Amino acid sequence: MRIGIFDSGIGGLTVLHRAIRRCPGAEYLYYADCAHVPYGERTAEEICAFVREIVEFLLGEGAQAIVIACNTATSVAVRELRQTFSVPIIGMEPAVKLALDRCAQGRILAAATPVTVRGDKLHSLLEKWDEHHRADLLALPELVRFAERGEFEGEAVTAYLRDALSAFRLEDYSAFVLGCTHFNFFKDTFRALLPERVRLLDGADGVVSRLMSCVEIPAEPSGVPVRFFDSGECVESARLAQLEACMRRLDLMERIE
Repeated sequence: MRIGIFDSGIGGLTVLHRAIRRCPGAEYLYYADCAHVPYGERTAEEICAFVREIVEFLLGEGAQAIVIACNTATSVAVRELRQTFSVPIIGMEPAVKLALDRCAQGRILAAATPVTVRGDKLHSLLEKWDEHHRADLLALPELVRFAERGEFEGEAVTAYLRDALSAFRLEDYSAFVLGCTHFNFFKDTFRALLPERVRLLDGADGVVSRLMSCVEIPAEPSGVPVRFFDSGECVESARLAQLEACMRRLDLMERIE
């Protein structure tokens, strides 16, 4: 089973990281659309055009299922992609239901890109599951840029997040939803800035579970290395080393709750 996973950049490595751990029997293609990052400030028309091209490329490379490892692309384009292509297409969604279910008391703060925060998909989720209106939304457009520069920690990151969070009474919250796959790279800084009782939650495990329910994946490890693509081009050794370093950082971030 060959699975194509894509994102606007490195954020989708969060999903790839979980998928490799839970479904080692698959072969993985990872497509980072770095030529067009960040999606969170693009128009819906631009995003739809980008992702159609990506899916066509991944299918041409033999993908039998597609994972949109990007909340922004999912919110804008998943319906059109499912209407256009016959393979299983699994999308991301912010883990607001998970947060509301796990944290019966206190408020929920969901952070995402501007497109996701404004989009119908997230607001539909809130209308469906947040009957008591416990969730608040926070757009963090600059965090994707920090991630794509490999600037995962430091004074600039901390100052940006501290300023963004200062608009909220953090002691009122019990969960913080990482509603963009890029945001997982910053779990250590979020953990340092948020009260200890606030849980950090994301949708990566949910999307991997949906993938497992849609396709049959062999139990035995495939032994096939991940093939990485950067906006349609095979990744060269220097870029591959950067991506491998990102995967190692995710090993560390996984331990933070």
